[in-house]
Amino acid sequence: MKLSELKKGQSGRISKLSCSGSLKSKLIDMGVLNGERIQVLRIAPLGDPVEVLIKRYKLSLRKRDAEGILVEEVQ
Repeated sequence: MKLSELKKGQSGRISKLSCSGSLKSKLIDMGVLNGERIQVLRIAPLGDPVEVLIKRYKLSLRKRDAEGILVEEVQ
């Protein structure tokens, strides 16, 4: 499942970064790594951007960037 498919309040564990190039390296630098838990905090009214909580900090991602992050939903 893609990160962009999670609803507000849902959590997931990152299983793969399917994006490439400079975006992938920027996400890794910000702590978006395989195995990390990520929670969707807020979604803008039109669905873009998405605010997530990862490693005790908030990160806003464009919807198209969130589509490149594959997660497994966790409770």
